[in-house]
Order: sequence, then structure tokens, then C-alpha cells
Amino acid sequence: MLGSSRIWKRRPLGFAAALMSGALVLAGCAGGGSPAQNGAQGADQGSADSGEITWWGWTPDAAPANAYIKAFNKVYPNIKVTFKKLTIDGYDAAIRPALASSVGPDVFDVAPGAANGSVDIYGVNAIDLKPAVEKTLGADWESKLAPIGVSSLKNGDKLAALSVGSVFSGTVWINKDLFDKYNLQPPTTYDEWKKVCATFKANNVGCFVQGAAQTAFNEDTLQAISNNVQPGVWEKALKKEVPWTDPTIVKALTLWKGLFDDGIMQEGALGTQQYPDANNGFMSGKYAMVMMGSWYMQYSTVEGMTAAISGAGVADPKPFTQIPIAFPDIAGTGNVGSLYGDADFGLAVNQKSKNIAAATTFATWLGTSAEGQQAVADILNDIPALVSAQPNWDTVKLVNPEVQKPALEKLISDAGKSSEPRLATVVADLQTAIGVASTTVAAGEATPEEAAATLQDTASKIK
Repeated sequence: MLGSSRIWKRRPLGFAAALMSGALVLAGCAGGGSPAQNGAQGADQGSADSGEITWWGWTPDAAPANAYIKAFNKVYPNIKVTFKKLTIDGYDAAIRPALASSVGPDVFDVAPGAANGSVDIYGVNAIDLKPAVEKTLGADWESKLAPIGVSSLKNGDKLAALSVGSVFSGTVWINKDLFDKYNLQPPTTYDEWKKVCATFKANNVGCFVQGAAQTAFNEDTLQAISNNVQPGVWEKALKKEVPWTDPTIVKALTLWKGLFDDGIMQEGALGTQQYPDANNGFMSGKYAMVMMGSWYMQYSTVEGMTAAISGAGVADPKPFTQIPIAFPDIAGTGNVGSLYGDADFGLAVNQKSKNIAAATTFATWLGTSAEGQQAVADILNDIPALVSAQPNWDTVKLVNPEVQKPALEKLISDAGKSSEPRLATVVADLQTAIGVASTTVAAGEATPEEAAATLQDTASKIK
């Protein structure tokens, strides 16, 4: 869904089209033997091909986790994996003492950055998985994995966890059926966007919906606008390489305000939550466009879309064709299509585990093998960590394959090339400050220049 352990944490998956029967038919066994022994540390590692291991995490949901384990056991039938799902809010309280003890989990989830379940905090409790990955993928292993999943899950020089997949933002999702009904094309410029909205409104259809009260999603939109003005400046501001008062950021806040003033943003946006409000508004057909990321792919399937529409309160759900488009060129620069993301979560192996070899086999198989990553790809939730992994489109039942498949293939391909972080490097105080800047500018309570100055003041105090 939405990603790791922040406010945008994953929503219930519904397991739409998850690991359909054909996708789980594994082509033989994992070639080259088990990679586990090279990733393990210490003399007594246990067996790489048998044993019992526990996996603790706040994600995924039980259904996909069990499906991953079932697929794994087709290759490694003698390794029993037991998944223990913890709450997001309770994860730190549970994992900290468990890792300090000698009876903690063998495999555990970590998140990029400094949030709940952080790799920065708990990576010290993990073995270095780099040797195992090198044995599996070769010396050029980094070129075969999505860069964002590698860089965001290191603890110092240690590869503390393996990304199962990533989530990316920078896209707007549209109801293609509504666009076709009114003979409209997806907007690519600001003027086109305003005209599209005018047509929808004339026909009593909402144009674009965003939950501007859930400010982590405002950051998604502001980052898209900033990259439209000048690519890379937002990331540099996060790294403190440029101040938040940079002209690009001020311009982005100005254009953000324009979305409200020019009627693109829906009325009452500042009182709307992205989940459930904006999500339900789009899924119920009340709005034609919504700012969402790659996690929305799962609703492109018949099963996923039907469940989502039903979840939005529609009694007789009828799937519609949704596709991602690039955020429109509202700055008029031609800089469009930028994606930014984070590893959804990573699998770390506990250095105190009595079954390090088997635990490493599991983590490495799910995060790097063709079979494991195929299982991830077919859920259409995370962008697979293995760049070469693509959904098995013959078994994924899209609502409108002819239209949706090319758009989804492009999204997956573009995401696999991106190294720009989304929220992994944003500490809580800075995220709050970005939220305040976005809402005060939208409400007319601060000018873009004033909001940028306040944002910079906050950022300067963060160590």
C-alpha cells in the first residue's frame, strides 16, 4: 500500500489478485544453492535449507505474508516460517526488548529512515546481508536491484535489510471511463487541467480530490510541483544542501496555492483526509482524479477495484478503468514524470538468531530471487526490488488490460530507475513543518515566502 511506518502506512490490501495460481508455479528451484551461509555471521548458523524461523513485522497483512511463505516453501519445504504481525504503534515497544534478548525473532521488519521500526535504530541488531546478495546476484548485484531499496536500508556500510519492494509517488490516477464519457484527454499542462475541471464541474462530477488535512500527502504534491519547477531541489533541501527558502520551493508553494484558487483542488480540501475521504471519493466515482502513488496499482485489477469500490460504500460495485498519469506540467517547464519513493519495508536477519542461515535464505529469496520477486510483483502493491521482475500479466486480471497494462508497465519501469527519496529522510518535526506550510499557504494565512521562511527556521534547528 502506502509504504513503511509513517502516517501513510499501508491500508488493508484486500489481497486483490494476489499471487494468482499461475504466478505461484515456480520454475524449478532457486538455482545455485542457498545463499544463506555467506550472509550469516558467527560459527553456529544452523542449516541453510531446514529449520524453524519466526518473522516479526507490522506489514504485510496476513494474507500476502502467508502467500509469500507458501511460495517460499515450494522451493525450501524444510524451512518453516511463522509470521507474527504486530501493530504499527506497538512495533517499537515489542521489537526493542526482543532484539536485546536471546529469544527474539529470526527475521524482522525495518523501515527506511528514522521512523517507527527504523533501520537507523535496529540495523545494529542485524547481520550484513551483502555477502548473501553477492552470492545470489553476483558482484554487480547493486545494478540488479532498485537503487532506492538499497540506499535506504543500509546501516552505515552494512546492508542491514533487503527491500521486498518499494512505493513511489509523483503520479495522479484518473478514472479513464469518466474522461472518455466526456471526451476528455488527461491534462498535461495547467491550462488543460483547468479546462478538464471546468468540464467535469459542468457535468456535476468532481475533478480532482486530495485530503489536504492529512499533510504527509501534501508533501507528495509539493514534491511533485517542486520537481516540475526544478528537478532535484526538494531532495537537496531535505539534505540541507539548499535552504527551504530557495526560489524553487517558494514557487512550488505559490503553484500549490493556485490549485486552491483556480478550483482544481476540491472545496473543503483542508478538512478532508486522504484516507478514507479522498480515496473513497475517487473509488465511488464522485471525482475523476486523485493524487496517489504506485500502491494504487492493486486497484487496477477486477478483484481489487471491486473490493475498493465496495469499501467506499457503493452497494453494487462496478469496476472502472483507472490509470496513472504524470503530474501535469503546472510550472510550464517541461519537467514532468519525476517519481520519488522509499522501500516499503526491509527484511533484516537478527544477529542473535540461532537459525541465521535459514533466516538469511528466506530474506534473500524473497528480496532477490526471481521467484520471490515474482510473487511480490503479482500483487501490484509494491514495485519489486529486483529490477527485472515484472507482473505476470497473463494471470493478473486487469479491468481493461489494453489500456492499463502499458501505463502500469511504464510506471514500474520508471520507478525502478528512481533514486529520489519520498519520506524516508523526513524526520517527524520536518514533516510537521511541511504540513503547516502547505495548509497555511492554502488557507491564505501565510504567503509562500513566509511559509518557506518558517519551514527553513524549523529545518535549521533539526540536528
